[in-house]
Amino acid sequence: MTGVTSPALGCVGQPRVLAGLDVLPRLDRVDHLTVHGEVPPYRPDDLVALAEGIDLRGRGGAGFPFARKLKAVMRSARARDGRTAVVVNGSEGEPSCLKDTAVLLHAPHLVLDGALLAASAVGAEEVVLGVTRDDVEQSVRAAIAERGADADRVRVALLPERFVTGEGTSLINGIEGGPALPSGQKVRTSDRGLGGVPTLLSNTETYAQLAIAARMGTAGYCTAGLPTEPGTVLLTVGGSTVVEVPTGTSLEYVLELCGSGPGQGVLVGGYHGRWLTAAAARTVTLSRQSLATVNAVLGAGAVLPLPEDTCPAGEVARVARWMADESAGQCGPCVRGLPSLASAVEDLVGGGGRVAWEAVDARMRAVRGRGACSHPDGTSSFVASALAVFPDELRDHALGSGCGRRVLGALPLPEDENPERLVVDWTLCKGHGLCVDLLPDVVRLDADGYPAQAVMPVPGRLRPKALRAVRRCPALALRIQE
Repeated sequence: MTGVTSPALGCVGQPRVLAGLDVLPRLDRVDHLTVHGEVPPYRPDDLVALAEGIDLRGRGGAGFPFARKLKAVMRSARARDGRTAVVVNGSEGEPSCLKDTAVLLHAPHLVLDGALLAASAVGAEEVVLGVTRDDVEQSVRAAIAERGADADRVRVALLPERFVTGEGTSLINGIEGGPALPSGQKVRTSDRGLGGVPTLLSNTETYAQLAIAARMGTAGYCTAGLPTEPGTVLLTVGGSTVVEVPTGTSLEYVLELCGSGPGQGVLVGGYHGRWLTAAAARTVTLSRQSLATVNAVLGAGAVLPLPEDTCPAGEVARVARWMADESAGQCGPCVRGLPSLASAVEDLVGGGGRVAWEAVDARMRAVRGRGACSHPDGTSSFVASALAVFPDELRDHALGSGCGRRVLGALPLPEDENPERLVVDWTLCKGHGLCVDLLPDVVRLDADGYPAQAVMPVPGRLRPKALRAVRRCPALALRIQE
């Protein structure tokens, strides 16, 4: 398991999904009922009307209306043998997202309430939660064991922790025991999902919000947030803090609450999201309408401010490489296109000039709209957005002057389990010192001006600079060893 981060929790105003967690670290069944109370019964049509009345949208990325999903599954079931399933997408393969993890670790019964409500509405006999972390699986299993008779209807499946695991067909494939990879087929899970039956698939927060609304009713739920977008949303800020805020809250205020500011810019929506300029980040609010004015969506709720003291170009390059490595490996745009795009970005950052700049543009155009899933499009959009928001910094790097800042790893990525190593050949080294100029975070010199170690681990984010050090060593004394 690579994801071991436990998020800090916070809120603006009165918490709903995170209620009770200011006092208790986790709500077991008794604590959950003490804080939230019992869930009232809902007839199918009434649950659909509730979801429509609060305009409940999926909180995992696309923001699809939940009521339309409910009705689509019901319609498909009527046209077939009536069997259905409910699946909770609890996978967060992106290191910048921890909100669903936070809910499943600290308030799992809220998610189970919402999933079981939905299961009753669509007539599903089975509810499955797909997760990717051992600690989350343990938390969910403990919650299921406390559910009494409902426990027989619910199970949890532990899937590989990868970026593409959360794609709908990938999640279904993994739950069924196959590889957790996208099928490449344009099939709606509402028509054919788990076990080939119509399946209601949505993410963790969506079901938690449904459970909150079921208790409060439409009018009560709409007392928070905007009239056009009622309720609260969960955000992961800076890859480490999960905050619940009413819709319409100022993005700048949320950043300040988390001890940050817009910095050089803010990435909204995670690594398939969009960069906002610092100026735009100071003006937008957390609503679909406001974010649409700057061509952004909240997506999975990740908000990543870029500090002033890190290199934007280097940060973008390391994420582009990680995204290429997270490819499903099933189609040309992923297998060849994304690694080529990442290499082109690294060449640009390393001073590749206009040729590198044009190569980045060509690689982005080559993958757009051609992938078996949305991963190539999302990755190319991330790079294109960075080019638009940080043009001067990227141009300076392309021309060789750079920005003079180190890459601090402000955009969270998993730690390298088996990092590459920079190796010094002592028979060739002449102590020129260019390696420490390029890699001050890796190379340390001894009193005589030579590298203090013969073998030095290289974090993935510094790989482009390590390659430059190897190429530029006058004595050819360096090499990269896997």
